[in-house]
Amino acid sequence: MRTFDFAPLLRSSIGFENLNRLVDLATRGEGDAYPPYNIEKVSEDTYRISMATAGFTRDELDITAQDNVLTITGRATEPTDGDKREFLHRGIGKRAFERRFQLADTIRVTGASYTDGLLNIELVREVPEHKKPRTIAIDGQSPTIEAVNDARQAA
Repeated sequence: MRTFDFAPLLRSSIGFENLNRLVDLATRGEGDAYPPYNIEKVSEDTYRISMATAGFTRDELDITAQDNVLTITGRATEPTDGDKREFLHRGIGKRAFERRFQLADTIRVTGASYTDGLLNIELVREVPEHKKPRTIAIDGQSPTIEAVNDARQAA
């Protein structure tokens, strides 16, 4: 069963037009698990993607963030120094790849580093003021965002 009916969910929600597309993307699965990666939550609003890219140089890796999609591309190039290497066994995979990650609207890429064959990409969640929770007063003044957060912490 590859199709889902989201009509009951969408009746009481607003602004989830991309939900069907995201679920299709998730259920499709990934055919290739190369290169392996980890996604870790470093703190409340900070994340890190660590990708094992052994054998690649910094020049062979590209990171692009566009339209809520983070794309990591590796281009395998042969050495051009004239030294042709003959492998008896080649267990370290070095082949071209492209890995995509769907990012939420509030996730921003803050940096990347490459150490010991691991490509680390730092992400942070930044919720704009207009998206933070606020209480709507009925026939009165609206409290500030700080007052709403203070009330939640007291509860």
